[in-house]
Amino acid sequence: MAAGVAEFGPNELLVEELYQRYLADPGSVDRAWWNFFSDYQPSTSADLPATAAATAESRDPSAAAEPAAAGASASSADAAGPGGGGTRADGPPQVTSAPSVAAGNAPAGTVAAGAAARPPADGAELVRLRGVGARTAVNMAASLDVPTATSVRSVPAKLLVDNRIVINNHLGRGRGGKISFTHLIGFAVVKALGTLPEMNDSFAEVDGKPTLVKPAHVNLGLAIDVHKADGTRQLLVPAIKAAETMDFRQFWSAYEDVIRRARTGRLEVDDFAGVTISLTNPGTIGTVHSVPRLMPGQGCIIGVGAMDYPAEYQGASEETLARLAISKSVTLTSTYDHRIIQGAQSGDFLRLINELLLGGGDFYDEIFKSLRIPYEPVRWVRDLPAGHEDDITKPARVHELIHAYRVRGHLMADTDPLEYKQRKHPDLDINQHGLTLWDLDREFATGGFGGKPLMKLREILGVLRDSYCRTVGIEYMHIQEPDERAWIQARIERPHNPPEHDDQIRVLSRLNVAEAFEMFLQTKFVGQRRFSLEGAESLIPLLDAVLTEAALQQMDEAVVGMAHRGRLNVLANIVGKSYAQIFQEFEGNLDPRSMHGSGDVKYHLGAEGDFVAADGYSIHTSLVANPSHLEAVDPVLEGVVRAKQDVLDVGVEGFTVLPVLIHGDAAFAGQGVVAETLNLSQLRGYRTGGTIHIVVNNQVGFTTAPEYSRSSVYATDVARMIQAPIFHVNGDDPEAVVRIGRLAFAYRRKFKKDVVIDMVCYRRRGHNEADNPSFTQPLMYDLIDARRSVRKLYTEALIGRGDITLEEAEDALRDYQQQLERVFTETREAVDRPAEPGAVVKPQPEADEPVNHAGVATAITEETIKRIIDTQLNLPEGFTPHPRLLPQLQRRATMVTQDAIDWATGELLAFGSVLMDSHAVRVVGQDTRRGTFGQRHAVIVDRVTGEDYTPLRQFNSGTAKFYVHDSLLSEFAAVGFEYGYSVVRPDALVCWEAQFGDFINGAQTIVDEFISSG
Repeated sequence: MAAGVAEFGPNELLVEELYQRYLADPGSVDRAWWNFFSDYQPSTSADLPATAAATAESRDPSAAAEPAAAGASASSADAAGPGGGGTRADGPPQVTSAPSVAAGNAPAGTVAAGAAARPPADGAELVRLRGVGARTAVNMAASLDVPTATSVRSVPAKLLVDNRIVINNHLGRGRGGKISFTHLIGFAVVKALGTLPEMNDSFAEVDGKPTLVKPAHVNLGLAIDVHKADGTRQLLVPAIKAAETMDFRQFWSAYEDVIRRARTGRLEVDDFAGVTISLTNPGTIGTVHSVPRLMPGQGCIIGVGAMDYPAEYQGASEETLARLAISKSVTLTSTYDHRIIQGAQSGDFLRLINELLLGGGDFYDEIFKSLRIPYEPVRWVRDLPAGHEDDITKPARVHELIHAYRVRGHLMADTDPLEYKQRKHPDLDINQHGLTLWDLDREFATGGFGGKPLMKLREILGVLRDSYCRTVGIEYMHIQEPDERAWIQARIERPHNPPEHDDQIRVLSRLNVAEAFEMFLQTKFVGQRRFSLEGAESLIPLLDAVLTEAALQQMDEAVVGMAHRGRLNVLANIVGKSYAQIFQEFEGNLDPRSMHGSGDVKYHLGAEGDFVAADGYSIHTSLVANPSHLEAVDPVLEGVVRAKQDVLDVGVEGFTVLPVLIHGDAAFAGQGVVAETLNLSQLRGYRTGGTIHIVVNNQVGFTTAPEYSRSSVYATDVARMIQAPIFHVNGDDPEAVVRIGRLAFAYRRKFKKDVVIDMVCYRRRGHNEADNPSFTQPLMYDLIDARRSVRKLYTEALIGRGDITLEEAEDALRDYQQQLERVFTETREAVDRPAEPGAVVKPQPEADEPVNHAGVATAITEETIKRIIDTQLNLPEGFTPHPRLLPQLQRRATMVTQDAIDWATGELLAFGSVLMDSHAVRVVGQDTRRGTFGQRHAVIVDRVTGEDYTPLRQFNSGTAKFYVHDSLLSEFAAVGFEYGYSVVRPDALVCWEAQFGDFINGAQTIVDEFISSG
């Protein structure tokens, strides 16, 4: 060991004890000490046990000299180095830290000898100090030669307390751990030494001359009281080395590491050497302040006293203390070597620490930044003067603050897993509302907020931040319906219980399968485009949560629509498509019988299967095929779902088929079909009972950053137009993602409306695996490359919070590896397995039926014609048609008899006869019910009451119904919806009517992408 004994300072007692144990039994001390003790020579053996002294004598004949007198022993200890304790034969030149013992200043050893000469009191037991006890006496005698003085300062602890609460609440929600007051005070000591480095100096005598020692680093010693197995106590002072080079996170980690190793007996030799300044905390046992002894070799000790209210206020109630702005305080002492440090310096040092603990020098900002706490720390301000009128105005300000958080809280939410910044907004600053930190412990009337009539401002802020500013930001105050806003508030403005253990394991297992699947693809299909889900793996537990809720509610089916990002992962881990089939198709072996859409690339294919929840419930699930035109699938999916619901015929309140749309952020903001599809959501002819929209927000569109791809704050702002609630959630917090998925499903079920989940994440490998994203986003991808996967982060968080054991974490890792191996195994077994060919048989008409050029029977009977025309003439009793419309309806009967049928009447006969043949008819368009040219009048409006009457609905039977609706003025989304509807109901007549002929041009993409290729 390179360190000489003189470098151990206050730890020399420990060195002496370990040396004695080493002499008696080398195996009783850690092997790290053996090399150090192999040539170590104590300054004296007078205070050693006889066996230890004999052993020392046998190792070094020179140690057999006569024991020195007590005073001489102390002098020898002084000569050996700071605090005594011996030296090494090959040590550095002689360095002393205390002057020789002079008359009138005899060390404790001398006093003890004199005291021992007096007759003891009757019955007193005499116990000779040996070993560590004797060395303590010697060292304390040496400490008398250090001329010390002590500065004392009382520091307000209010800001220390409040910011510690913020820090620990944040840590508790993430990876766990706690910050103590001593962590913060210790860091303040280190920061203050940057301004007053002379407090880190020490005194020594070199060659008999007084010398100022300026260490290269701040080695902060921590005084640790250790309870030993034999019931005795031992003081250890290990050091945090080079503390001034650390940010707070590193300092906290080093501090906890030293404490942990001290408690478990795993400190090493170097941990005790080189302490330059130390920190002791007698406040933990209630001591207000102390004046510790200063050992040679060290210039200063900082003592931290108990934290409490001033004694004269300790009988006051909490309400009185809060009203009078009485803060707890903590007393700090600086005991220093007066030979090198003056009282003014020591007092200035405590002043600097005081300023730091009150937020000076961006002290808390630096701490929050190192811990990646995305909020501003609490700021120190004086309490505002309060008059009687404040009894009324302050509660009003509190209510303003609550409203501000409901409206703007999402702007402070920590939703970005990549970029750290301290988020703030003037509307959310309590100081802007005429409130300060002194109001935190004062009670205010809440009007029922948080379920309580009265709450402290601290509690109110806690609820507000937990609800609106953690890893979830919620936009809902744009919703005009009070009951919807109240419903959301009732579910978010309350404590969020952590997930059950089984739920956490489920989330972890879903992340396992998601990452394992992508890892396999990256290994097997290197460089191939697959549009991986890496960086957004939380989508899988999110879909798992939503579909689990749907299964528990025994819904009939879930239909998912999405573009290509993560499509293969969803097919495998949500829809239940086998790995073998996916990879066969990935290699180009497509089943010719399947209807996959365009089929141009593997990540556009559709599929269906059964999603099975953790508790065994299942729901049939399908994924709609999608061409490369991104959001073109949106209206198609809605049409598919509406058709399925019409077939089930459970009524408009049933909506037992759940639509789920997965979007990209740039496409959601940039493509008009999104707005068109949202506009469909509450229209009678298009309602599906609410769609759950999930935006996989990669924070970049191909290579375009958000500032170039939208003018809105969020990619989801377009959804505000239909008053949909929008939940922004950090994709690296899978527990929050799952919780929001369940809340979104509950909202959809309650209000039959669309809801949007904006899952903010990132794209690990660029737009596709052949793309190099660092060409255009170098800084973003530096962050991404250094970021661990969400699975790893979540596992670490579960362990850090104590939610799972190390054994369970290892089980999860084995599960991940098994999932990876399963993909490899199933894929190997599926190699070269050909798809079976299929045949398509067309239905043939009966031989005696009239047929058209396509071979389909089309003729209808006169009886059929009469029944259809009668629907136009026989209106319900009491129904009053428009006077100018009635003749037009009556002329339709004349047209039939005169064989002069116009277009509208012919269309009427076609629709009616198809209905009578038990086929549904759906006709939609901008003015379809009346007809753009006033010709159709499929729906007749009562001139007096305004009620509707649809004549052809007389032929409705079962699910063969006549649907005719006026639509939004859309082409693209409208045709997409009808295409999706027709795919599910090929036996139905589905028509979309352009308002004018050239309006079909806007729907051409749907025609090209879906109809012509499907």
